[in-house]
Amino acid sequence: MTADIDQVRKFWDAQPCNIRHSDHARGTREYFDEVERRKLQAEPHILNFSEFGRWRDQSVLEIGCGLGTMAVNFARCGARYTGVELSQASLDLARQRFEVYGLQGEFYLGDAEELASFLPAQQYDLVYSWGVIHHSPDPGRILREAAAYLRPGGTLKIMVYAQESWKNYMIEAGLDQPEAQWGCPVVYTYTRDGLCQLINGAGFQVTDIQQDHIFPYEIEAYKRREYQLQPWFQSMPRKMFQTLEQHLGWHLMATATRTERRL
Repeated sequence: MTADIDQVRKFWDAQPCNIRHSDHARGTREYFDEVERRKLQAEPHILNFSEFGRWRDQSVLEIGCGLGTMAVNFARCGARYTGVELSQASLDLARQRFEVYGLQGEFYLGDAEELASFLPAQQYDLVYSWGVIHHSPDPGRILREAAAYLRPGGTLKIMVYAQESWKNYMIEAGLDQPEAQWGCPVVYTYTRDGLCQLINGAGFQVTDIQQDHIFPYEIEAYKRREYQLQPWFQSMPRKMFQTLEQHLGWHLMATATRTERRL
């Protein structure tokens, strides 16, 4: 990738992920409620993968908190939450979201490739990142930095985009794009083996990889808050669609552990 971190920051400052998922006044409870509802309706597999309730009374570090959709779920379930974010625009909304819901959390602005330069040294029970590191010029560097913040026996959970996926094949054919907004400066995709190599090379040990998520709705209808299936998915049995997602889903989700102390 030729883009640098400043280009990535400018892109996400201009158009934070999911920011247009509600027509309510931005920053209100109604706005945040709808953003969350639409996110989890389109990507219900987030709940099983993230296991929000598992982290009650445990410390969670999220790399790339965005608008705070995952953050509020961790905090509601009783986790001690810390989020880091490259985009000031996204981070401001995440902080506002916590204020609106009366939740406690810590937030830091900075480049996760240089995590130690702004995040105080601490051991976390979970390091979590959903759909973030593949947008950074050096994802491996982020993971190497993150390894220092995970306690021995702690858990790493990340989602990246799958190279062998329905969506990526459509992108390669010129029929789709990685993000809703054009011009995303950095987008890496991974095979299962490639993701294992990335994670294990940063000092973790992968314990599980899952694949899921094919977006099935008509885009223009979805923008109007209408959940109309694309014609080729309308006639497909649910079981068949789920099998397709498990083999050609856009989301490659890995769970890993760390056994050595780094701090």
